[in-house]
Amino acid sequence: MATYNPVINKAEKTFERSLTYDLYTDPKVYQQEINDVFAKSWQLVGHVSQVEKAGQFFTCEVAGEPILVTRGKDDVVRAFYNVCPHRATKLEKAEAGTKKIFACGYHGWTFHLDGQLNKAPNFSGEDAHCVSDRCLRSVRMEIGEGLIFVNLDDNAVPLAEAYGDFFDRLAKFPFLGELKRINQKTRVIKANWKAFIDNYLECDHCHVAHPSFIATLDMKNYQIVTCQNYSVQASVVKPDRKMGTTDLNEAEFQGGEFYWLWPNLMVTIYPGPANMATIQMVPIDHETTLGVYTYYFRDENLSQEEQDLVTFAEQVRAEDVELVELEQIGFRSRAFNQGVYSSSEKAIVQFHEMVLEALGR
Repeated sequence: MATYNPVINKAEKTFERSLTYDLYTDPKVYQQEINDVFAKSWQLVGHVSQVEKAGQFFTCEVAGEPILVTRGKDDVVRAFYNVCPHRATKLEKAEAGTKKIFACGYHGWTFHLDGQLNKAPNFSGEDAHCVSDRCLRSVRMEIGEGLIFVNLDDNAVPLAEAYGDFFDRLAKFPFLGELKRINQKTRVIKANWKAFIDNYLECDHCHVAHPSFIATLDMKNYQIVTCQNYSVQASVVKPDRKMGTTDLNEAEFQGGEFYWLWPNLMVTIYPGPANMATIQMVPIDHETTLGVYTYYFRDENLSQEEQDLVTFAEQVRAEDVELVELEQIGFRSRAFNQGVYSSSEKAIVQFHEMVLEALGR
């Protein structure tokens, strides 16, 4: 983890400058980030509720690589490159499902749930021994508080070690183990992925852009704390506040905690009924990002209180998207080539230092 410089140079009364704006607009930077950031970090790909039973699977993509996650007959969850070892064909085409065996649609090779080769029809008789060890290639996979992460870097540090005490912090919410992945929404954002992270890591804009947010949470006691490869923002609800029909003073959770994990994952727990949401910013190109919003509740049949919470969260996110898309226009302008940090933006400083370190700058 990088050593962070003070945001304000008190001796000279000057402010430290932010990342230069070319890091938000240069396609070469985007290509380097795919290799040096996304292919070398833990990436959230799913939740254990998606693979509760043997044979259940889902597919996804990480840093351009097709990934297959499944639970084996031995009850072990594994991740593989979703690629047949015969001729590199994408193995499983469905987004999710249940299978007893995986079959390649090119030459009919089949694989067990643990990745071992079952049959290679075009290698029979004496040829069979030539491919007996051609199993699916594993991807590093770990689970924390029900969240499934993969890392394409075989030499990466373990998940728990990478994020310090983050999972210990989550463990204080006893209801997390009861939650299931209920639904997922995506949105194409016309901005660099880092712009949304920057926005998430400070709340100076909240009083201007998020009236419902500041009306609900006590902003006088709003805290931002930087930790090992992550940061957390937290506060409690104001007295006698409601979210839709929900009386927040009697809610299951009466605070708000908002986590960011390097490089592009945000985990939010809002006041109200037992809940969690994850936000991922997945770069499409240097100026376009896919926002992936996933909701976790106890049951897919949402109560009115849970529906009110989703409405609240989506309103805040829509407000943020508008802001970062306007910001991306400014990144391309010749007016300025970088910004400055306020003393309250220490979480952004942390993020930017990590970006520069990853890119070797």
